[in-house]
Amino acid sequence: MENLSKAVPVGDLAIIGTRGTEKMLSAIEEYIGEWRGEEKRYKVNVLLPRFGTGEAKGLLTESLRGKDVFIIADCYNYGVEYQMYGMRVPMSPDEHYQDVKRIISAIGGKAARISVIMPMLYESRQHRSAGRESQDCAVMLQDLTNMGVQNIMTFDAHDDRVRNAIPLRDFDNLMPVYQMLKAFVKSEHDIDIGNTMIISPDEGALTRDMYYSSVLGVKLGMFYKRRDYTVVKDGRNPIVAHEYLGEDVRGRDLIIVDDIISSGESFLHVLDKLKSRGAGRIFGFFTFGLFCNGYDAFEDCYQSGMFSRVYTTNSVYIPDALRAKEWYREVDVLKYIAYYIEAVNTNRSVGAIIDPTARIHRLLGK
Repeated sequence: MENLSKAVPVGDLAIIGTRGTEKMLSAIEEYIGEWRGEEKRYKVNVLLPRFGTGEAKGLLTESLRGKDVFIIADCYNYGVEYQMYGMRVPMSPDEHYQDVKRIISAIGGKAARISVIMPMLYESRQHRSAGRESQDCAVMLQDLTNMGVQNIMTFDAHDDRVRNAIPLRDFDNLMPVYQMLKAFVKSEHDIDIGNTMIISPDEGALTRDMYYSSVLGVKLGMFYKRRDYTVVKDGRNPIVAHEYLGEDVRGRDLIIVDDIISSGESFLHVLDKLKSRGAGRIFGFFTFGLFCNGYDAFEDCYQSGMFSRVYTTNSVYIPDALRAKEWYREVDVLKYIAYYIEAVNTNRSVGAIIDPTARIHRLLGK
């Protein structure tokens, strides 16, 4: 981190986290304190108690008047539970998001500025409407800005164009490409980047896959999802087949890149098609590892030699059961978040953080 002796903060830094982000906040606070050469505490404790009905409230433990506040929220941390009518209930994304609003409400407009860091954007997969559908992500962004939030930061937004919902506010979409590749080359010592290919599991992931392909200087292939538009199942049209488009993958190591691994359907369905075409090792790069349907299908495919490794960031909750899997690797992005907070707090450009191309080239040069 560059010398910060001449950096003038917008206000005293205050970092608040929703439930389940405690370890994340501690690591970020440690990074910033190390760069500034301070032992000062930046974390502000907030209480988010719940009543027996499941209702809740937000309570700050100290004044935030005149401070530059950063609220960090992991809306997909299902590891946080609470008591409701005598039952243990895991917190849903809706409840985590409501806690963000409770914190803002408790601040009461007294902060110099409020920024929200939401690594996986709440309702990011409901980023547009087709017919009579709600536009949840856009409404969420407008909700936050109407409450006084000036900056919103996320990782790898499902569709970056959702920023158009708040054109007069800062919306920073960071891509963890450098962190992903750094973890990859550190773990896969024998990888030959020149003999790899980037594979997009569907047309929606093509933009981020094109970036990987360009920055690495390797070939790109993609799958097209053929859907049955006469049927709606679980709120979407079921996939009939994955059709491959691209160059020959025979003898090459492949990297499948996407933003979210939810059920794992897209990733797992293309493995057999790639292996039948003579592909070598297959790796998965996913910003968010949700694994909503568990790990059994992945374990079976791994034991069958269908893929070698799956990489996801620690920007959302990772249960210990996943960390223990032989085929899983965690990618640390907490220092990246700390860089962002430091830059915004001192009103410096985040351009170098958003565009990691130079750092990727230095990494590959080593």
